[in-house]
Amino acid sequence: MRRRPVDFRRPVRRRISSVVWWTLCGISVLLFIVIFSKESGIESRSTSFNKYYTKYEKNIESLNITDEMLSPNSITRQLSDQISLAKAFVVIAKESNNLQFAWELSAQIRNSQVLLSSAATRRAPLTTRESETAIRDMALLLFQAQQLHYDSATMIMRLKAKIQVLDEQMGIVNEKSSKYGQIAAEEIPKGLYCIGIRLTTEWFGNPNLQRKKNERMQIQTKLRDNNLYHFCVFSDNILATSVVVNSTALNSKNPDMVVFHLVTDEINYMAMKAWFAMNTFRGVTVEVQKFEDFKWLNASYVPVLKQLQDSETQSYYFSGHNDDGRTPIKFRNPKYLSMLNHLRFYIPEVFPALKKVVFLDDDVVVQKDLSGLFSVDLNSNVNGAVETCMETFHRYHKYLNYSHPLIREHFDPDACGWAFGMNVFDLVEWRKRNVTEIYHYWQEKNVDRTLWKLGTLPPGLLTFYGLTEPLDPSWHVLGLGYTNVDPHLIEKGAVLHFNGNSKPWLKIGMEKYKPLWEKHVDYSHPLLQQCNFH
Repeated sequence: MRRRPVDFRRPVRRRISSVVWWTLCGISVLLFIVIFSKESGIESRSTSFNKYYTKYEKNIESLNITDEMLSPNSITRQLSDQISLAKAFVVIAKESNNLQFAWELSAQIRNSQVLLSSAATRRAPLTTRESETAIRDMALLLFQAQQLHYDSATMIMRLKAKIQVLDEQMGIVNEKSSKYGQIAAEEIPKGLYCIGIRLTTEWFGNPNLQRKKNERMQIQTKLRDNNLYHFCVFSDNILATSVVVNSTALNSKNPDMVVFHLVTDEINYMAMKAWFAMNTFRGVTVEVQKFEDFKWLNASYVPVLKQLQDSETQSYYFSGHNDDGRTPIKFRNPKYLSMLNHLRFYIPEVFPALKKVVFLDDDVVVQKDLSGLFSVDLNSNVNGAVETCMETFHRYHKYLNYSHPLIREHFDPDACGWAFGMNVFDLVEWRKRNVTEIYHYWQEKNVDRTLWKLGTLPPGLLTFYGLTEPLDPSWHVLGLGYTNVDPHLIEKGAVLHFNGNSKPWLKIGMEKYKPLWEKHVDYSHPLLQQCNFH
């Protein structure tokens, strides 16, 4: 009997059935995972919806909105919308001077508000019957408002017209404010005027002051000694000049090496000499001169003096009526033709024996030792000054007329501006480069005021173009006479400059900065008390 061959198909059949079984198990597991995830998704959506609904309910509560107001047929909402629109029309009616109609609208608004209030008190919605009259009356008034052209377009046109009128009024007010501010800045306080008169009287009536003057003749060698620290101030303000000298002396490490050269006019010459003869400033040497004594200062040499003889220039600066007020008052200030202002361009002629000078304006306060300025290397430049071009406002194009070909061809409009008020001048380089003649050239070209309008800074920018060495900004901090200055800059500043109209000796001075200046004034001085200066 033959043996049956081995049947290999049976084990294969068993293997296939086990694969099917595992496949079915996997599908079952997957179905379980899918069903579970759907249930958790429904739960999470339900939870998030509940959170949203809770938040929604809280918002409704905070806005004090009832279900009745959310209804599309809500009478309360209709009445509230009418009230909102009516309130807008009340404002427009008052603007149009229709006070009767504004009163009628206000009365109807009150009636509607009473209805809403009563409904809220009894916690029941308004019925059509009780609100029908109020809604109808309000609707009639709102229709009447539309007939009166109380619509948005008309109101916009009226507001535009009103804005234009207000702009014109603002322009007039600003112009007046500028004029009055300029007048206030140019006034001489009675106290300063009194001091000048009393000092002049004292000079002629007190022989001791004359004797002190003769004693000081012995210090003439100091006035020409280039090993000392020479400062110059050109001013007719005795008290302001005194503050400059006093603050410099108090902060100087070697006051006996400090020499001040003061130049004033003939009117204030005696008073200035008397003040500095009767007061000492820690051994600081003080010389007082008047510019009328400078023989070289005449119309044939100085363009400004030549321009003063011109009838058109005199009319421009002194009449004020030849251009129908087109030129701002600040451009017509005669002080811009004052020799005390322009004398800064003649420093080598004023002090022929000196090699280096620090120029100070009379509206500065010194709060650091300035001897370091005399060792600053100017790199063969003439003028050492602090630049002011951190902002675009203080670049050349702001001060000069770049529509003029002479300006446009010779000067970069984005060149950095700098400030007068604290400048180091190398007089050796000045003379070598004949800087005063450069100033004369540009001053004569501007006889018709087409290159620049006012001041000594624009001609200074032209004269010292390419001849200015930037100094560390901490040497000269500006703006205390017209704007807010960073307290850290003030604290670190060597020289604080009250440039602007709000000088510290005027009533319009900025109160928060006045103490920086006033601490250098001795208000207990008999002369200041007699003149009621405080």
